[in-house]
Amino acid sequence: MEDVCEGKDFSFPAEEERVLKLWSELDAFHEQLRRTKGGEEFIFYDGPPFATGLPHYGHILAGTIKDVVTRHQSMRGRHVSRRFGWDCHGLPVEFEIDKQLGITNRQQVFDLGIGKYNETCRGIVTKYVAEWEAVVTRTGRWIDFKDDYKTMDINFMESVWWVFSQLWEKDLVYKGFKVMPYSTGCKTALSNFEAALDYRTVPDPAIMVSFPIIGDADNAALVAWTTTPWTLPSNLALCVNANLVYVKVKDKSTGAVYVVAESRLGQLPAKAKSSGKKQAPSKGGTAEVVQGGLDTEAYELLAKFPGSSLVGLKYKPLFDFFLELQETAFRVIADNYVTDDSGTGVVHCAPAFGEDDHRVCLAAGIIEASGLVVAVDDDGCFIEKISEFSGRYVKEADRDIINSVKDKGRLVSKGSIEHSYPFCWRSGTPLIYRAVPSWFVKVEKIRDQLLECNKQTYWVPDYVKEKRFHNWLEGARDWAVSRSRFWGTPLPLWISQDGEEIVVMDSIEKLERLSGVKVNDLHRHYVDGITIPSSRGPEYGVLKRVEDVFDCWFESGSMPYAYIHYPFENRELFEKNFPGNFVAEGLDQTRGWFYTLMVLSTALFGKPAFKNLICNGLVLAEDGKKMSKSKKNYPSPVEVIDEYGADALRLYLINSPVVRAESLRFKRSGVFGVVKDVFLPWYNAYRFLVQNAKRLEIEGFSAFSPIDQASLLKSSNVLDHWINSATESLVSFVHQEMDAYRLYTVVPYLVKYIDNLTNIYVRFNRKRLKGRTGEEDCRVSLSTLYHVSIYCAVHCFYLSLFYGLMRIKISMLYVSQYLMFTFSCLPASENSKRSLHHLLCTSPLFLDV
Repeated sequence: MEDVCEGKDFSFPAEEERVLKLWSELDAFHEQLRRTKGGEEFIFYDGPPFATGLPHYGHILAGTIKDVVTRHQSMRGRHVSRRFGWDCHGLPVEFEIDKQLGITNRQQVFDLGIGKYNETCRGIVTKYVAEWEAVVTRTGRWIDFKDDYKTMDINFMESVWWVFSQLWEKDLVYKGFKVMPYSTGCKTALSNFEAALDYRTVPDPAIMVSFPIIGDADNAALVAWTTTPWTLPSNLALCVNANLVYVKVKDKSTGAVYVVAESRLGQLPAKAKSSGKKQAPSKGGTAEVVQGGLDTEAYELLAKFPGSSLVGLKYKPLFDFFLELQETAFRVIADNYVTDDSGTGVVHCAPAFGEDDHRVCLAAGIIEASGLVVAVDDDGCFIEKISEFSGRYVKEADRDIINSVKDKGRLVSKGSIEHSYPFCWRSGTPLIYRAVPSWFVKVEKIRDQLLECNKQTYWVPDYVKEKRFHNWLEGARDWAVSRSRFWGTPLPLWISQDGEEIVVMDSIEKLERLSGVKVNDLHRHYVDGITIPSSRGPEYGVLKRVEDVFDCWFESGSMPYAYIHYPFENRELFEKNFPGNFVAEGLDQTRGWFYTLMVLSTALFGKPAFKNLICNGLVLAEDGKKMSKSKKNYPSPVEVIDEYGADALRLYLINSPVVRAESLRFKRSGVFGVVKDVFLPWYNAYRFLVQNAKRLEIEGFSAFSPIDQASLLKSSNVLDHWINSATESLVSFVHQEMDAYRLYTVVPYLVKYIDNLTNIYVRFNRKRLKGRTGEEDCRVSLSTLYHVSIYCAVHCFYLSLFYGLMRIKISMLYVSQYLMFTFSCLPASENSKRSLHHLLCTSPLFLDV
C-alpha cells in the first residue's frame, strides 16, 4: 500500500494531473464510448462557442454542467456521444479580421477580394483551439475534440442548405424590406435577440420640432418630440392617435401656436413668469416645462379636438431632400402605437429608420414597398441625397442637424435625456434602426406551434421556461436569417435576372447537377461565380446566387441536423433519437440558441429540439460587475485550478445559485472553502483508513483485505448499519435528483454525507479503527469505511472529478472484487444490479483493472 501524507501536504492539483495522465494513457473517454456502444442512446447537443477568445468561467460552468449530466448518463449504461463544436462564421470572426486588416467599410473587402478576406477568416478560426482543448481537458470534462464539428465544414453547411430548403418548401421563407437593428460598427443588421444583448443607459439629445400646418387659420404647427435628430432629414409623415384629445395653444410670449396631445401639455417649454422666476428643468433635459396641465400664464387655449380630425392635414417639410414625394408625403396619419405617456402625442415618422414608422407609412401610402430610399449607407453615413450632411456619420451629425433646425426657426425646445439604448454586442457601437432587405423565416406563422412545443420540454429551473422563454415566444417576430456579409454559409438561392425564377439548393449534388460544376467548398468565393441556365431557355440568361449569407444563429440552430450531416448521413440515428435528450447553456440563450433550436425544429418537424434543459445564470466578478479582462476584476481560471484544483472549482460552481439561473459573484475564497470543508475531510478519512490498514501489518497481523458486504451486514455495531444506510440513501437520492437534472440539490446532500462520515462515523469509531477493541472488530470497521468510501466515490464521480479521492489506493483489485460481489450478492432490484454492472463496465475508475 502506498504511503499517505498529511492533508496539509497533499496536492489536489498534482493528483488531478496524475489522473489526467492515466486517462490519456488508457484513452479512458473513448474506451467508455466503446464499452457503451450499442446501448441506449442519450443524445446531448453541445452548443458551439466562438473560437475567437479563450474560455472563461461561464464556459467552465456550462461545461461542468454538461459533463456532470453526461457522466451520470454514461455511468448508467447509456451511450453518450459528446462532440465538441465550433461556431466559425459570423460577426465575431469578421470583426477580428476587420481590426487586423484595418477594414472600416464594405468596399475595402471588395477591393481586397472576398476570397482573400474569407481565407483570412478561416485562418483565425482555429487560433485558440489548442488553448480551449487544454483548459477544457484540465477541468476534467470528457468531450471529443478529435471528432469535433465546425460550422464551416462542408458537410455542416450542406445540412444548413437542406434546412433552409425545407423551410422554403413549407412556405416559411420570404424576402422583405424591414427595419432592423443595425450595427454600424459591424456593418450588418442584427436579429432582435442580438439587439437585446447589450443595453446601456446613455444620454441622447431630446428636442421638440415644429411642423407648420398648411392652410391653418392660426398658422398652427404640430410639435413632435424625438431623441434621434439624425432621422429628421428623412421625415415623411407625422403620426397621431385618432382616439386621443389634442389641443391648439398659443404661446403668449412669442405668438407661436402649437398642436399637441392634451395629456402632454406639460411637456411644452415654459417661459419666464411675470415674477421673473424660472421653473426647474425636467429630469430629462434642460428645457423649462410645466409639470401638469395647461400653464395659463404662458399659454392660451385656442381649441380642443379629437386626433382623428388631424388626419390628412398637410404640413411644411423640415428639409427639402424628399420633395419629389410631396404628393403622398408630409401629411398626418394615425395609429394606436402613438401613446400619451411620452413625447407630445405627435410622432415624427422616418419610414427607413423605425419599425412602426415603416409600417404606418406603408399602410397609409406615404411610401411604396419597393420605392423606399434609405438615406444612410452601410457604414452609417448619410448618402449624397442628404447633401447638407452627406458623408457624415449619423450620430456625429446630431448637433449640426439640431443647429440647422434652429436656423430654420423650427426648434421648439432642446434638452437631453438618459435612457436605455441598445448597443452592438460585438463592436460596442450604438445600434441604429435601418431598413434593410433581408430573407425572413415566418416565425409569427408558427407562433402557436412554438408555444405548444415549449410545453413538451422540461427546464431547470422551470420558471425560465414558463416566464422568460414563454413570453419571448409569445412576442416572437419573423426572423431575419440573412446577413449582407462575407464569411458565412451562403444562402442557397439562385435567382434569374428578372427575378421570376428562383431555385433553392438542398444539396451539393443538386448544385453540381444543375450547374455542371464540381463543388468542393460552399463558401462565397467558391459558389458566387457558379451560374445555372434558366429552365425557360437561353434567352432568359442564367440564374445567379444572391449575395447574402446566413445569420450564424441559423447555423447553430441547425446544429442537431448539421453536426451529423443529416439527412445525407445518420438518418436512422437521428430519426430514432429526436428530440435530443439534453442541452445546457446560459440564461442569455433563451433569446439565442434555445430560441433558434426551437424555431427550426418546430418549423421542420413540429417538435421541440430537446427534451431536457438546464439553464445557468451568469458568473460575475466579486463586486457584482461583469467580468472584464481590461479591468482585471477576476482571477484567471487557470490560476485558480493550479492553486486549488479543478475538482474544487467544479464543485464550487455546481453548488452555487448559478445552477438555478441566478447570478454568482465569483470568490476565490469560495473555491478554497470547498477544499477546506469537503475535500480535506474526505481525504483525511481516506488517510485514516490507509494508515490503520497498514498498522495491521506493522503489528504482525495479516494484510488488510476488505470483508465482503454480506458479512458486514451481520455487524453488531449500530454505526456500521447507520453509515451503510446513509450511503444507500445517498446513492438513491443522487440517482433520483440527477435524473431530474436538479444538480443544485445533489451537492448539499453529498457534502452533508461527507460530514457525517468524517465527523460522526470516523470520530466515534476511532478506537475500533485503531484496533483497540480487537482485531476482528477493527477489520469490520475498516471494511465498512472502505466500502462506503468506494461506493460514495463511484456513484458521485460525475459530480466532480474527485481525482485523488475516487481512486482509493489500497488496491484497485479490491474495488473490482467488491463491485463484482455486490452485483452478485447484494439484495437489490434488477435495475440496481444492472446499474452496478454498468458502473463496473463503464466507469473510468476501473478501466485499468
